[in-house]
Amino acid sequence: MGITKLYRKRIIPMECVALTDDEILFQDKERIVTRWNTLKPKKDLHHGLSCYFLKEGYKVSKFMRQDGSLLYWYCDIVTHTFEPETNTYVFTDLLADVVIYPDNSVRVIDLDEVGTALKDDLITKEQSISLLDSLSSLLNIIYNGTQFKEIQSFIENYT
Repeated sequence: MGITKLYRKRIIPMECVALTDDEILFQDKERIVTRWNTLKPKKDLHHGLSCYFLKEGYKVSKFMRQDGSLLYWYCDIVTHTFEPETNTYVFTDLLADVVIYPDNSVRVIDLDEVGTALKDDLITKEQSISLLDSLSSLLNIIYNGTQFKEIQSFIENYT
């Protein structure tokens, strides 16, 4: 099957980027855990780890500063396609994101981009339904607390 290839596809702005520098730490039929450095350097964000939850439709990332301390948890709502012949995953970012800060406060962001994407026909009705279902499920898990700690543990095992 060969080496797994990962791509991140964005809708706003429209782009598809090969994640060639991401290191796959774990992979099975339900999850892929990666370690990465930022593609575009930012003031505080230096590196992180991510876990793609393939069936659930989200990616949970631990964003870290250069010294390894937690900046925040960042959750992307995504869909994916898989091409078995090339062992390639393309993860499409469905715009809505959830940020969980170290004080456990939660912020849902980029819903305005979802509105723009719907208005401009950049996402389909099916993608919109998937986005809302995954976002609702993820928020229920986050607000439950205990379940989100289980999600974090998939990443913490590689920190």
